[in-house]
Amino acid sequence: MWKEFKEFALKGNVMDLAVGVIIGAAFGKIVTSLVADIIMPLIGLLTGGRNFANMFVLIKKAPANTVITTLEEAKALNIPTLNYGAFLSQVIDFLIIAFVIFMVIRTMVKISAVTTKKLRFKKVEEVVLLKTKECPFCKSTIHIDAVKCPNCTTPLDS
Repeated sequence: MWKEFKEFALKGNVMDLAVGVIIGAAFGKIVTSLVADIIMPLIGLLTGGRNFANMFVLIKKAPANTVITTLEEAKALNIPTLNYGAFLSQVIDFLIIAFVIFMVIRTMVKISAVTTKKLRFKKVEEVVLLKTKECPFCKSTIHIDAVKCPNCTTPLDS
């Protein structure tokens, strides 16, 4: 059983998937940092210095004589909140990752199309070569089934 598991785990597809997941997780962290540390502060600057991490709505009223200005204060008082600023950050994360994946897939499709086109041309050339032969007398290209060269009119042996 251990031997079968080892063979399965070390197959190329499983290893490729593992590498993809690890790289994807690292890429996700990079995008999250890009959004949280660069994009959201710039958007905050454009919206008058708003901090999107502190954009929330209290779902339950705060206790009397209590003013809640940050998400941490609401969490400390166990007041449920609707964190639309964090949600907006996650949407931007998703859009960036989706755009990058779209670009990667688009590039791979283009590469695949070029490779397929090259293979298609090679196959067409092979088919043309299989349907033609060279006249031994005038060296012109003639159909494979020709019994007489149309160029020099020499009879050909089959």
